[in-house]
Amino acid sequence: MALLSPSRTPAIPRPAAGVWPGLFDVPRSPIHAAVARRLTRAAVSSLPISLTFPDGTTWGTGGPRLQVVRPDLFFRRLGTDGLIGFGEAWMTGDLTSGDWHPAAVTGSPTGPTAERINEATDELAAALTVMARRMSVLVPEPLQKLRSAWQRRPPLTADNTPTNARENIHRHYDLSNDLFELFLDPTMTYSSAWFEPGDDLRAAQIRKIDGILDLARVGPGMRILEIGSGWGALAIRAATERGARVTTLTLSQEQKALAERRIAEAGVSDRVDVVLQDYRDHAAVAGGAYDAVVSVEMIEAVGERYWPDYFTAVDRMLADGGRFAVQAITMAHERLLATRNGYTWVHKYVFPGGMLPSMTAIEDVTKAHTGLRVSETRRLGPSYVPTLAEWRHRFNDRLPQVRALGFDETFIRMWNFYLAYSEAGFAAEYLDVWQLGLSR
Repeated sequence: MALLSPSRTPAIPRPAAGVWPGLFDVPRSPIHAAVARRLTRAAVSSLPISLTFPDGTTWGTGGPRLQVVRPDLFFRRLGTDGLIGFGEAWMTGDLTSGDWHPAAVTGSPTGPTAERINEATDELAAALTVMARRMSVLVPEPLQKLRSAWQRRPPLTADNTPTNARENIHRHYDLSNDLFELFLDPTMTYSSAWFEPGDDLRAAQIRKIDGILDLARVGPGMRILEIGSGWGALAIRAATERGARVTTLTLSQEQKALAERRIAEAGVSDRVDVVLQDYRDHAAVAGGAYDAVVSVEMIEAVGERYWPDYFTAVDRMLADGGRFAVQAITMAHERLLATRNGYTWVHKYVFPGGMLPSMTAIEDVTKAHTGLRVSETRRLGPSYVPTLAEWRHRFNDRLPQVRALGFDETFIRMWNFYLAYSEAGFAAEYLDVWQLGLSR
């Protein structure tokens, strides 16, 4: 029953150091591999994609092409580690698109051009979009009903206690400020933009920030708390354009250092404080201290168990008449209920401890634990598709600099899969993103 769930004890990768425990040790599991092959063929047979094999065989009805380079290894990975194995097959080159193969296979010290990799991963994103649109039916219904029996839970170390939350944030956001600077726009904003016709990425990101500040009614002299600093873009804009006094919280040492430098360069160090602190600890000493609280795509790192703590902390820190504006990646509530205890490729390699809420979950938690109610909504889901595509293209356009920072070929393939996989989720509307205004 391992087809869609990892059967091995999760090991913790260290991507920045090029440490990939167990990634290249493919389990010998002929029975699981045979079952995976059979179920995959049945699932793909009616999909508008092309799954091709070295012998010339093609599964699917035609469309974006995925190439199974080493079928034996691919199906062993898929049969033993499920969708985690699918992503790992891409990382190792057992699965690819656009004839993009790891340097270890081609013998090239630099690999294909950025243009070729962008074309290959455009095709990957298109194929994953087809699969995401059919995600609810790709798994046979009997296996879906037995999900709770075979689905592996995240490791205890991923639970977002105050101590674990710091480590989870460190594993992603402390990869390298230089890395993020390579593919983000000049605002250094790492969340969905809000595109309107004619926008470039920078303009769309500024519109998104202004949208959050508008929902929070941020104006001159207001005391603002931001949960999740990023690299300071929102705090800088709140101070420079709205005249607000901002306290911004982060758990990332790397982000704090760069955010403070950028805040100083913007000339607002006297109006913005970057604090290395958990939101729960800050709430304990800042009751009623803020006229508004804002948070952009940080709730995804909170974890379902701590959603009540998160919203209760916000409620506690708001002064009378205060407002809360949040940008959240969401999924449909029925998908949340079906997958809430799962351990995925994204958890293992990108966002340990992450959990996407649903709109229903947000409303239920706030009603049960706070006086806050959702009063305004703005949907940005369609804008995440071009945001992610541009990040991926910018990343690949700068691969010489990525390599110079010490990131290896496996990381490059991993990062491309992460961005294409995420893009597919929004393109298929399996995922969405909302800006919400909450008030008492």
